[in-house]
Amino acid sequence: MFEYIRFAVVILAMVLAATALLPHAGIRLGALPLVAIIRAGVQLAAITLLLRGVESVPWTAVLFVILMLSTASFTTARRAASLPLGARAGIAETVCGALLSLAVILGTGLVGLGAQSVIAVAGIIIGGRMTASTMALRHYLVNVRAQRGEVEGWLALGAWPRESTKTARSMAVREALIPNLDQTKSTGLVTLPGAFVGALFGGAPALEAAQFQLVVLAGLALGGTVTALVATHIAAGSSRLPLDEQASS
Repeated sequence: MFEYIRFAVVILAMVLAATALLPHAGIRLGALPLVAIIRAGVQLAAITLLLRGVESVPWTAVLFVILMLSTASFTTARRAASLPLGARAGIAETVCGALLSLAVILGTGLVGLGAQSVIAVAGIIIGGRMTASTMALRHYLVNVRAQRGEVEGWLALGAWPRESTKTARSMAVREALIPNLDQTKSTGLVTLPGAFVGALFGGAPALEAAQFQLVVLAGLALGGTVTALVATHIAAGSSRLPLDEQASS
């Protein structure tokens, strides 16, 4: 019982500290860190119960993957609501990027089709694509607003919307991919990714754990690239530019 109490107290203290520090730096996120960790705890508890059911009925893993994809798509669409085609872009690219990576990884047999393996890989890939999608679309929004005069100039000269925002799109894709690629480069030196550590803790040999992690990293690289490209391509197809930040707030 003491271990559980200590666990809860330390977790709560860390999150409350983060919540209290942000306002002093002028960052207004309210109680978002606390809400996020509470939601994570509740959702992990629910997922733990669901996974027990998946182990006994393996085909339900497909439903679990659909649930993850739906949640990720909804989250990305909501974050990109400021863009004229943001919601459509968020949903399409999350699904495309995640499904492509999963199809390659599972279809080629790099990871077995057991329920636990499918859910583990899908969770990592879909989560990574959700992050890449959000970053690509938010960077694109910022870039278009910053380059509004240039974009409007190209449009006035008769350029298509995607032609007028080419620079903004390229910068957005680059900024969305760099964090994951930097983390990939530092794997084993700076970071020990969760997939690798989890496989080791699960009793897998070090070589198999490393192979599994490389599969995940390659899947994230492919999915992230497709995600960012598709997201910005769809968003740039709108003939309407996003409102300035002052006007949208």
